[in-house]
Amino acid sequence: MANTKSVRKRVRQTERRTILNRARRSRVRTYLRKVEEAIEAKDKTAAEAAFKEVMPEMHRGVGKGIMHRNTVDRKLSRLSSRIKAL
Repeated sequence: MANTKSVRKRVRQTERRTILNRARRSRVRTYLRKVEEAIEAKDKTAAEAAFKEVMPEMHRGVGKGIMHRNTVDRKLSRLSSRIKAL
């Protein structure tokens, strides 16, 4: 267990941040699932609407440090191309 005050504080901060990051990651996955479901249903308008919702969430995840920028860019690019192919 932590022996110094600073390490105890760091443990508390990490626990709080872990909870927040888990919620953020879950929210991004939910939006991604909506896009995937619209693509599977071959509903282009719903897919485009869901894609417009997922873009800022994923970029926010990059800003908060829970996702890597290149990963987000790659995923968004692939989703966009799949939607255009509908």
